[in-house]
Amino acid sequence: MATETIVRPDLAGGSETQTESWIVVVYNNEKNTYDEVMMILMIATHCDEEEAYIETWEVDHLGKSVVHNAGKEECEDVAHIIRQIGIKVEVIAE
Repeated sequence: MATETIVRPDLAGGSETQTESWIVVVYNNEKNTYDEVMMILMIATHCDEEEAYIETWEVDHLGKSVVHNAGKEECEDVAHIIRQIGIKVEVIAE
């Protein structure tokens, strides 16, 4: 089953600025193992093993986790990498 990144539009009607912050949210599924999720998070976000474990734990126990915060383009790149293993990912403007 293919997954896709969902990009939510700015509902306030404002335009994106260089300083606007975006987040990447990863959602739980029953397909991927802890090791798979941790590895893809380390690859996509360049985080260390401890951070990847914490975020993976949040995904597993809380249903989702914010795994990255950056500009829109960087967040889209991160989401693209993560969704390659079948995880639902959202890129949301903060």
